Amino acid sequence: MALTSNWPSAAALIVLERIGKAIRNPPRDVMLSHAGKQAGGYGWAFGLHEALDQFGAMFGPLAMAVMLAQGHGYTQAFAVLLIPAVINLSLVLIARWLYPKPEDMETNPSNPGTTRMPRTFWIYLFGAALVAAGFADYPLIAFHLSRAEVVPGNWIAIFYSVAMAVSGTGSLILGRLFDRFGFAVLILLALVSALFAPLVFLGSFWSALLGAAIWGLGMGVHESIIPAAVAPMVSVHRRASAFGMFTAGYSFAWFIGSAIIGVLYDFSVPSVIAFCVVAQLSALPVFAWVGRRHSPRGTVA
Repeated sequence: MALTSNWPSAAALIVLERIGKAIRNPPRDVMLSHAGKQAGGYGWAFGLHEALDQFGAMFGPLAMAVMLAQGHGYTQAFAVLLIPAVINLSLVLIARWLYPKPEDMETNPSNPGTTRMPRTFWIYLFGAALVAAGFADYPLIAFHLSRAEVVPGNWIAIFYSVAMAVSGTGSLILGRLFDRFGFAVLILLALVSALFAPLVFLGSFWSALLGAAIWGLGMGVHESIIPAAVAPMVSVHRRASAFGMFTAGYSFAWFIGSAIIGVLYDFSVPSVIAFCVVAQLSALPVFAWVGRRHSPRGTVA
């Protein structure tokens, strides 16, 4: 991005980055799941990752903002991000050297004879897809806040920072709670996160701020608890395939839901709210069914 000089090349790099994210997320989640038991639980492992991820999501843009505020151009601002990128690659290489076989961290691996995904996995994926479909992306929220003149333009980025702070902090706490109480936590959080839509799309300044915070809490759930629940459902030897299929189905549902939300927004804001709320609440009985059969630590209830 620091070297590009036109929008087609910038757009191509953004698409390439998204492809890279799609490729690295499943193996990353598998490695997190292998480390989960040693780290104190799947929820804690994924929650800690999400908190660190949001930490970077906050300070990366802030570093660029500082560069721009000091009179530097976008070339220099993007170039600064090379520093954390190099550190990241160095840590990946160190992890590869210290733990060449992440699956060895499993203290009690599942039965290697299991070759098929259990029915519970597919039902859980259906419920997670419902939640993903009903979760609006922040760019649409930002567009609405600006178009409806709910908040001043410079506050839209502040709202996003608040959402990311809630997401990172909440992930740490909620991951621990998920390890302790299981799917009851996920059900409660899915119920709470459904409130973001009416607060953001119908609210005033303060209710929209609360809605943005709840949206951030929902993001923490999407990036920590929801994938953490996949790990105990499948055999260790099928976990990579499970996370790959889960990421594909989950992302496709998010894409379709985002498209529907965009079309509905042009029609009416209340229809957007209804779709978001109904889609997310529809997942609650699915999560309840799965929760009766699996605990976050992998034991059958």
